[in-house]
Amino acid sequence: MIDELLRIETDVLLRIGLADSLDAVKAVEADVMGKKGSLTDIKKGLGALEPDERRTVGLRVNDVRAAIEGAVADRRAELEAVARAARLDAERLDLTEVIGRAKRGHLHLVTQTRDRLEDVFVGLGFTVSEGPEVETDWYSFGALNIPPSHPARGMWDTLYLEHGAPMSTLLRPHTSPVQIRVMEQQPPPIYSVMPGRVYRRDTADASHMPVFHQIEGLVVDKGISFADLAGTLEAFTSAYFGGSITSRLRPSYFPFTEPSAEYDISCIFCEGSGCRTCAQTGWLELGGCGMVHPNVLAAVGLDAEEWGGFAFGFGIDRLALMRHGVDDIRELYTNDVRFLEQF
Repeated sequence: MIDELLRIETDVLLRIGLADSLDAVKAVEADVMGKKGSLTDIKKGLGALEPDERRTVGLRVNDVRAAIEGAVADRRAELEAVARAARLDAERLDLTEVIGRAKRGHLHLVTQTRDRLEDVFVGLGFTVSEGPEVETDWYSFGALNIPPSHPARGMWDTLYLEHGAPMSTLLRPHTSPVQIRVMEQQPPPIYSVMPGRVYRRDTADASHMPVFHQIEGLVVDKGISFADLAGTLEAFTSAYFGGSITSRLRPSYFPFTEPSAEYDISCIFCEGSGCRTCAQTGWLELGGCGMVHPNVLAAVGLDAEEWGGFAFGFGIDRLALMRHGVDDIRELYTNDVRFLEQF
């Protein structure tokens, strides 16, 4: 049996060294140490030997088993390293900046969507306004008819900063503060949109991110009616989504507009006939809108008897998802070049 063990050891170590895949290593291991393996058969025969010989052969069996297990582990590690290196090489991205390269990248999908939205609204006669992302409580809530005790403050999970008085400074939860700043800085008439990044205490999931992008619109002029709001949103819907897509308004509530409405568009996937995306309703909710509340106009020194206006807003990220059929907002921010280069 000692000679047989030597033969098995020599043969198996050679086969393991020549194995070119993890499956091949596993097969060699099974041939030797499996239920019907050659080393297993020898162990089963130890009971028929004399005590001294059984002890000698048993020790040798253990030595051979240990040598084979060590060789298997080493070869498996080598093959796994080769496979890992091949995978990494296949997934490697060349980020080297080469002078004169014709194409070094393109705008992010969210930026592309923001640019398209701005183009549409500029074509409708709007200007583009921006404001700070770190705001005061007054611009974010107070001037928007949301006093400290107002339950509407629960509509936003606000991220406050340790600056100034407690809860006086925050990362803006919406771009509405820019509307207040625009009304303070220029007299009516005002026709402007406010795109930008906003922050909320949200947990990231398929439809929410703690950092996302909004675009809001504001009109302040004489003789403005709810019909002007509906017509503007319908014109935007046709210009951005195409003539086959229409809009509708549903009654709602926002503290800074009165009356207020939810803004829906006919489903861009089934064009209103009903599908899984729109839950068979034929409509997709896009954002909120309404006539500017008289208290908001008063906060910036405008006479609500002389001036009227409307405001609207919706998510840029969500528009990007809807336009391109992406079902998870997190895909926009994982920075996977394979995803981003599709747009």
